[in-house]
Amino acid sequence: MTPTDAMPVLPVGTLFGVPAGHDLSGSGLVVMGVPFDMGYHPTRIGARSGPAHVRAHSALVAEHLDGFGVNVLTELGVIDVGDVEVLPGDVEQSFPAIRAAVSRILAAGAVPLTFGGDGAVTLPQLRAVKERRGDFAVLHFDAHTDAYEGIYPYEYNNANTFVHAVTEGLIDPAGSLHVGMRDTGYRGHPGIVGVARDLGYEVVTMNELAAMGVPALIERIRARFAGVPVYLCWDMDVFDPSVAPGVVTPSWGGITVREGLSILRGLRGLDFVAFDVNTVSPPHDHAGLTGSLAAQVAMECVFLRAESGR
Repeated sequence: MTPTDAMPVLPVGTLFGVPAGHDLSGSGLVVMGVPFDMGYHPTRIGARSGPAHVRAHSALVAEHLDGFGVNVLTELGVIDVGDVEVLPGDVEQSFPAIRAAVSRILAAGAVPLTFGGDGAVTLPQLRAVKERRGDFAVLHFDAHTDAYEGIYPYEYNNANTFVHAVTEGLIDPAGSLHVGMRDTGYRGHPGIVGVARDLGYEVVTMNELAAMGVPALIERIRARFAGVPVYLCWDMDVFDPSVAPGVVTPSWGGITVREGLSILRGLRGLDFVAFDVNTVSPPHDHAGLTGSLAAQVAMECVFLRAESGR
């Protein structure tokens, strides 16, 4: 077989088969894995393996790019730098490493697209964005606010990321938004949003989202974040477990795939400074559903970056 007859194949081991490397010059979007979890969930350990799982399920998603007439991955110069060197459960070692790796991407003028890992990986990334980009807002999709107190007896954990974000002065909670929260609280129970709202965050619960509808939510988000640098944090458990079973803390009654993709596509044109897709847990993922869906979310982030770049 001559070179011109060679079968076109995607390289393996990177997200969407993009080039692997560490030369960030000329890249508008840089993929990086953050294989870290706190390691003390009582029943579901495994998000540390999320980045490799998403990469493995991304090739099929990338196949659909052929119909666009332009390879947006090439247009953006997307590269995959691999994984941050972390030790699951070791905050003292891992958080500075995550912060430094994201900071390097931002310093090169690129936008990071990262994969966790559980929700704890967001805090060091917020620190890096604050350091490099100054003020920004967080748009957080999740079944949980990750703004809780007293759930785990540890200073840092995957349930209090957005408490630290406020106490450290990383973000203005009044300018940020949490979407998709739900629980099984009853009557006067403070539920999952009390601490977040006390901190000043705006929260759109899943019940509120269902009542207003996706178009109204998109309109609300676009009005709120127009002209504002946005950090998009997408926890995969915002989806219903029927379509995304492989997450750390599944919660029934979440958004459908169609709703999720419609929301993401409705955000095109906003100014995104970072994309953080987390909480994929391969040991709990039936038939790779969550890994494949997370790869699709990542592709939607690629399109968001392409639009904001223009």
